[in-house]
Amino acid sequence: MAPSVQDRGGPLPGAGDGGAVNSSAGDGQDGEVRAGSTRARYRRILRFAAWNLAAIWWFELFLPRIGLGRLAERTRSRRMRQFARRFHDLAVELGGLMIKVGQFLSSRLDVLPPEITKELEGLQDEVPPVPFPQIRRLAEKELGAPLAEVFAALEEVPIAAASLGQAHLARLNPLDGADTGLDRVVVKVQRPGIGAIVDVDLAALRRVGGWLKRFRVVAERADVPALVEEFAQTSFEEIDYLHEAANCERFAEDFARDAKVAVPGVVWERCTRRVLTLEDVTAVKITDKAGLRALGIDPAEVAPVFAAVMFDQLFTNGFFHADPHPGNIFVTPVPAGGDGRPWKLTFIDFGMMGEVPASTRKGLRKLLIAAAARDGKGLVAAIREVGVLVPTADTVELERAMTHLFARFGGMGFAELREVDPREFRDFAVEFGDVVRSLPFQLPENFLLIIRAMSLTSGVCSSLDERFNLWDSVEPYAAQLLRDERGNFVQDVARQAVDAAGIALGLPGRLDALAARLEEGSLPLAVPRLERQVARLDRVARRSASVMVFGALLVSGAVLRGADPVLGSVLMIASALPLLHGLWVGRRH
Repeated sequence: MAPSVQDRGGPLPGAGDGGAVNSSAGDGQDGEVRAGSTRARYRRILRFAAWNLAAIWWFELFLPRIGLGRLAERTRSRRMRQFARRFHDLAVELGGLMIKVGQFLSSRLDVLPPEITKELEGLQDEVPPVPFPQIRRLAEKELGAPLAEVFAALEEVPIAAASLGQAHLARLNPLDGADTGLDRVVVKVQRPGIGAIVDVDLAALRRVGGWLKRFRVVAERADVPALVEEFAQTSFEEIDYLHEAANCERFAEDFARDAKVAVPGVVWERCTRRVLTLEDVTAVKITDKAGLRALGIDPAEVAPVFAAVMFDQLFTNGFFHADPHPGNIFVTPVPAGGDGRPWKLTFIDFGMMGEVPASTRKGLRKLLIAAAARDGKGLVAAIREVGVLVPTADTVELERAMTHLFARFGGMGFAELREVDPREFRDFAVEFGDVVRSLPFQLPENFLLIIRAMSLTSGVCSSLDERFNLWDSVEPYAAQLLRDERGNFVQDVARQAVDAAGIALGLPGRLDALAARLEEGSLPLAVPRLERQVARLDRVARRSASVMVFGALLVSGAVLRGADPVLGSVLMIASALPLLHGLWVGRRH
């Protein structure tokens, strides 16, 4: 196992209170990263984050509040392209965890605009490789022998260069080949100095997380520092290749009887914490549409199978691949099996894996079933059980909002949603936006990797098939989950009968109480739409009063200025106060 976050050394020299960084971590191999370069890297990441957070605050929060929202809307597309281009350049130059952040953003084809995803999608493949002499020195030190003695052959040009390591094709020597039954392998070697780089990046992320914690709108939804620590623990596990090898074998056991999933074998004799040797399973990258079609494989048929495999990991196995970006999944042609499918999905890179606790998995299963059934009340109950809503939240209006949402948009794919008249979304936002914003949502700590995995899954499926509808995969999977959850039908019916009997026995008492409250006139009625209309009229009335006071002061000042310049000027200046008040009342909601 990788060391914990707290075990990774002391403070970064010159970094203030930014977090724990050790420029000489990693058993000596990280010493190539000097203290001066770590400080420069740390400060550069913080400058980039500070500038862009300030820009977001100015354009998305401040300008709309003072009535200049249209200006922000007109420049939004250009600003997003500029942000994506600057982050792309920063990530390619710095590498490390910045590449991981960029890969996550590039996968959100279903949520983020194309200005961002298009600019960042190249980060999946354009990480610059480390010169081979450096790789050779680290690998020979780790394996304890010259590479010529360990392998029969090893290609110096890497087949893949990732943010934390790079992979080279090799052939096992005859003795190892006889023991393992393998010949061609992939040798994954960690980037020299990556331990120190990860420390610096995490220190910067801790500082940014501290900034975000100061924003109430963010702090109410998530404990950002806790999420950063969760990401830190995952990052340290990812640079421990023995941990990755164990993950690989566990994943293989989960899918041992699934013909549509393949996993490379591990050559344990040639593995250390910084060198990993696996069976060569290189095939067609999952998003290589041209390559798939050349093999007679329809990309649109791959998307639902990939989604179903990810559902199995999240909702059934509880052990899932948290980094399923296109570079980590191959489509491998095989002889047609019993299901008639002449290909299978091959997963690689098991450094970033997640586990779903049994309680969370149960809530996620209920959430999936409710979503497939278009059950707004059940969906809200599942969200509460998972922990996204605090237990004390009043969810009556949220249930109504979800029911309305399912009735209008349920079952639509992302492509269909893009074709819906934007006015319908605006009407929904007007009616239910205040409800959703007022509810105490939160982000549980163990959700970071779940959200990442589902985001990447959604992005890959949308890339394979622009018309991909996630509901087509959710509904049959949820139907099977429902059959599993219900178990014995007789017990289910008996339980429902007991619930109905309890409701029937308590009904007379509830009716008596209702009649008494009606007679007393103490029965409250909640009419959210009427309440919003009354609040809107109240704001209009206060705004009108402010405008009238503004006009009176301005006209009075203009009239008196000729006879009394001082008093006239004071009145005209004072007229700005009710004007600002009117703008604030009209815009703040």
